[in-house]
Amino acid sequence: MNKIRSAELETVCGITSRIPEHTLPEYAFAGRSNVGKSSLINALLQRKNLARTSAEPGKTQTMNFYLVNEALYFVDLPGYGYARTSRETREAWGRMIERYLGGSKVLKTVFLLVDMRHEPNANDLQMLEWIRAAGFSPAVITTKADKLSKNEQARMKQVIRRTLSLKEGEILIPFSSVTKAGREEILALIEE
Repeated sequence: MNKIRSAELETVCGITSRIPEHTLPEYAFAGRSNVGKSSLINALLQRKNLARTSAEPGKTQTMNFYLVNEALYFVDLPGYGYARTSRETREAWGRMIERYLGGSKVLKTVFLLVDMRHEPNANDLQMLEWIRAAGFSPAVITTKADKLSKNEQARMKQVIRRTLSLKEGEILIPFSSVTKAGREEILALIEE
């Protein structure tokens, strides 16, 4: 999977859209608003602006399905926890994400992205609960690792593991969209 031959945004689903039923495997990316989901997808796909990024939280307000190498899909889920969105909209996104996690027959892995600089919050814990309730073993990616020293990274990995109650063998991969650290590990996990 280290060679990305093609990648394109194929489907965009809003709150009221019907979620597509694919036959190819799907790999979903979930996380708080502004955690770096779109930046991670761009880095994995070696594209600058395929997934739209913004300094403004809450930019991704749809489920975006990216067809990769005509063999699998990356699914960019809407960010959660963004305060400037109405409660009704946040709840509708939550229902859409829950429906997707529980309904996709080809979803292989849900990557939970958390900002490595901060302890996971209640929204992260709820998303982790949804991931587990849907029958998936979470794979946690800690973003923005380049903003911490190696010592701070080691300390925050322990804090995040403890806060999320990650079990032995559950995956935690530090990632940086700046240095691309963690990219190969994530792609190797997808290839497995």
